[in-house]
Order: sequence, then C-alpha cells, then structure tokens
Amino acid sequence: MKYNELRTPSYIIQEGKLRENLETLHNVEEKAGCKILLAQKAFSMYKTYPLISKYLSGTTASGIYEARLSHEEFGENKENHVFEPAYKSNEMKVLADICSHIYFNSISQLECHRKIWEPKVSKGLVKIALRINPEFSTQEGHEIYDPCSTGSRLGIRKCNLPKTLPSGVTGLHFHTLCEQGLQPLIDTFRSVEDNFPEYLETVSWINLGGGHHITKKDYDVNGLIDFIKEIKAKWNLEVYLEPGEAIALDAGTLITTVLDIVDTEDMPTLILDASAACHMPDVIEMPYTPPLFGALEEESEESDESEESDVKPNEGKSGVKLYKVRLASRTCLAGDVIGIYCLPEVPSVGDILTFGDMAIYSMVKNNTFNGMALPDIVLEHDSDLEDRFEIVKQFDYLDFKMRLS
Repeated sequence: MKYNELRTPSYIIQEGKLRENLETLHNVEEKAGCKILLAQKAFSMYKTYPLISKYLSGTTASGIYEARLSHEEFGENKENHVFEPAYKSNEMKVLADICSHIYFNSISQLECHRKIWEPKVSKGLVKIALRINPEFSTQEGHEIYDPCSTGSRLGIRKCNLPKTLPSGVTGLHFHTLCEQGLQPLIDTFRSVEDNFPEYLETVSWINLGGGHHITKKDYDVNGLIDFIKEIKAKWNLEVYLEPGEAIALDAGTLITTVLDIVDTEDMPTLILDASAACHMPDVIEMPYTPPLFGALEEESEESDESEESDVKPNEGKSGVKLYKVRLASRTCLAGDVIGIYCLPEVPSVGDILTFGDMAIYSMVKNNTFNGMALPDIVLEHDSDLEDRFEIVKQFDYLDFKMRLS
C-alpha cells in the first residue's frame, strides 16, 4: 500500500529504524558478552518478533499474557523472562512451563510458589531470581516510574533479605532507571555493590533492568560495554539488560487528520482524530509533549498573544514567523490535549499531521474511551518502493464491543 492510501489515525512502524536499533543492541551483546532482552511492556508488535529475535537473546514479560505472547511468537531457543510483584497460583503453573527465568518480588512469594517452580529448577528448565530494591533513586521528574521512591512495593530491601539466599535462587534483579544514560546505571550498581556484596558473591547471574536509552544518539555505548565487562570480570556474573524503549526508539510515528479548528481566547485549537488519552496515554500520564514533524522552536517563552482569537505569529529561532496552535482530541475529556506547538503556518481541516517516537508505550497502552477507534497498525518495510506500507491490523466496532459486556 502507498502512504497516501493509509487511513488515520495509524501507527506506522519503520522496519529500517527498528533494525538500526537492533544492530546497536546486538553490537553491545557481542562486544560485552551480555544478553539483551526485549521488554514487551514497551513494544509488543509481534509482527516484528521474527526480526527482533535475530538480534536479541529473548524477552521479558510483566504478566502471563506477555509471557505467552513471547512463547508463541518470539521463536524457539529464546529466553522468556517474567516478573510480577505477585503471582496467582494458577498462572504460576503456566509460567513455570513456558518461561526460562522467573523473578520474585518477595521471599513470601518465592516460598508460596516453591512447589510449582522447584521441580522445574531441579530439571534445569527454569532459573529463579529475586528482585532487590537498591534504595538508590536516580529519577528526576519521573516519580511515577521510580521503583526506589518512598513506599515502593517493587523489590526487596536489604533489611528484608535473609543472610543467606533461599535455596533455588541463582540470580538478582533490579530495575530502577527510566529513559536514562550510562552514569545512573553505574551509580546504581555501585550502590548495589556496597549494600548487597554478599549476595553478588553467591549468585551466578544478574539482570540490570531496563530504562537504558542505549540507542539514543548521545548514549555512551562503548562505556556500557566496558562497564558490563567490568561487572563480569569482578563478580563472575552473567549479565542481562532488558530495555524496552531502546528497541523501538524513534522507530514509529502516529499520523492523524485535522477534523476542525476551534478559536479560543489564546490560540487556535485543532481537533484531531487521534487522542492523547486513548492513543498515547503517556502524554497525560508522564506527562510529556510528543515530537511533531514540522514543528519549530520559539526564540523565547514570551509570545505575542492576544486576548482575541486572531492568529498572530511569533518569531522563531531562524527568524521564521511561527504560529502557536494547541493540538487536542475529539474525546469529551477537557484535558485530552496533546500539546502546544509552533508551526510556520496554521494547518487546515483535512491536513495530516505526524507525531514522532510513537512505537513505544502506545499500542501496548491504548484504549477505546468514548468509543474511540483504535489506530491502524502499519509496518513500513525497509524499501524505496511506494507501496512499502503493509497494513498489519485494522480495528473496528467489534474490537470495542468485545471488551465490554
């Protein structure tokens, strides 16, 4: 299919950029001698699993359905890791059959399910780890994603660990980062070394979690490789990383159509067929403003705004006249606003806008609030052909209805 034949809204995943990210990650695996896993909570487009599995060692799941998806779609002889703060017994029976590594969030959970996982361990089919809480926070502005915040339920604090790890436990896990570079990882691991050395000496593997922006342009990839080598040499550990965003960073867009323009007291508000609340929930949850293709920056925060609804331009950094517009949705939620942008001209009804970095935490979190239709899922193949766009999934009324009763 050609680009101009696509419907809106649509998520478009770029195969070429995805492969570029994967090559970077595989390079880390090869040079550092570690294993990198896809954190499915960020990106679960299983149409791309055959590609991803060529480069990565396996996946991590945050629940039984993600674990099943990996088991069914990621390929044979690939590792399938799972962590949940607490497991149901009936689900643990399934997980013990399909997962290679199971992580527990507490000693009580470990012992509660011992009768299920221990026979698998004795046969060499499953490895067991405990998630620890380093109590070392590196987050700034993302408290909702900080597992080391006060009152956190995620990970076992040092004071709650026995002097000797329970039988069957061969690994440790911590996950404390969010969209961060190398130094926060180094600082966190130094804290783990200082506070958990007796446990590092007894386990054979460690998972350093996710939140590593390894495929971001300014990430110190060579520094990461050296650091992993240091961990392996000092502690004789097999090392895992489980990034989510890094796999599909900047590998997807969301296209949307302008349906109407509402004049407000401060600036024009464009009503789109895409929604922050429904199609990009992190925009409201985090919050953040997603990149918009064609948007420019102002010279300063000051703007030539008027109390009237007339559109007045401001000066951009390049001297180009810019117009401030608010992009919002057609849901009933007053706060369903994607962001305020500066554009060289005000879009017209019917124009198509493109948001960037929409592969991650989008399809896995979207919803049908207000009966909003879910965006199509499109794969843009790594080709120069006009018809390089493949419709992977289109949703309709039945997808909305089947979730209800």
